[in-house]
Amino acid sequence: MSRLQVLSDAQWELIADQLPKPTGRKGRPFADARLMVEGIIYRYRCGIAWRDLPEVFGPWQTVWTWHRRLAAEETWEKILAQLRAQADAEGLIDWTVSVDSTAARAHQHATNITRHTGASSNYTNPSAEPPDHAVGRSRGGLTSKVHQLVEGHGLPLATIISPGQANDAPVLTPLVEQIRVPRLGPGRARTRPDELLGDKAYSSGAIRTYLRERGIIATIAEPDDQKRHRRNRGTKGGRPPKFNAQRYKGRNIVERGFCHLKQWRGIATRYDKLATTYRAAALLHGVTAWTKHLSDTL
Repeated sequence: MSRLQVLSDAQWELIADQLPKPTGRKGRPFADARLMVEGIIYRYRCGIAWRDLPEVFGPWQTVWTWHRRLAAEETWEKILAQLRAQADAEGLIDWTVSVDSTAARAHQHATNITRHTGASSNYTNPSAEPPDHAVGRSRGGLTSKVHQLVEGHGLPLATIISPGQANDAPVLTPLVEQIRVPRLGPGRARTRPDELLGDKAYSSGAIRTYLRERGIIATIAEPDDQKRHRRNRGTKGGRPPKFNAQRYKGRNIVERGFCHLKQWRGIATRYDKLATTYRAAALLHGVTAWTKHLSDTL
C-alpha cells in the first residue's frame, strides 16, 4: 500500500456501495469515489492546505467539493450506522462505553469567519452548523473540543464538536442520545449501553439520575469537593455513589482513541472554518477505524 493510500481493498469494499456513483447522464467524467476519499484522508492526515493536495488526486477543488457534499448529506453518519450494525450482528461491539473530550487549537485560517459567540451550540443536532462554528476562547486560545463516546474497543459511537471553553458535562446526554445501532434483521435499533465510564467532569446528580433512569451503570469518578460536601451534610448527604475502581481503569480506552484521532494533523489542529466539515473529518477517521476492525476480525 502506497503512502497516498490508507484504505485496504477489504476496507473499501465495506463502504463502496454507500458512496455516490455516476448517474449515467452526459457531462464531465465522474470522479473516482475511492480516489476522492483517499484525497480527503490524505489532506487531514497531513494537515496541508487543500490547494497543496498531490496532483494524483486530481483537482483539489473536486476533492474539497466531495468532502463538503458528503458532510452536508451526512454520508459518513449513514456509513457508520451500517458498519456498526454489521459489527453488532457479529458480536464485535463491547457495550461498556467510555466518554471524554479533547481540545484542538484553531488555526487562524479557521477563525477568519463571522462568529456569533453569544449564541449557544445545539448539541442535539450535531450535523447542523452552530452560530459560533464551535470555536471558543479557552486557556489555550481559540480552540474547539471533540467529544466522543466510544465502545470497549475504542471505536466511536457518537461525536460532537463544541467550543473549546464548553464544559464536558452538558454534552454527555446528547452523546448518549446519539447512540443508535440498527439491527440487520428484525428488531429495534440498540440505543442503550450496559455501562458508562467517565472522569470527574461528568460527576453530577443530574447525569447519574439520567443514567440510572435509562438502566445504564454509571462508573464515574467523584471529585473531592463533592465527597466533602456530602460528608459535611451528614445523614442528609446520602450514600456515596457506587464506584468500581477496577472497571474504571478501562476508561483509558477513550484517551488512546484520541491519540489515534490526533495522528491526523488536520484534526489535531483545526483548519476548517465550518464545524460540520471539521466533524466530518472526525467521522471519516471513525470510518477508517471501524472498517479496519471489521476487516481484521471477519
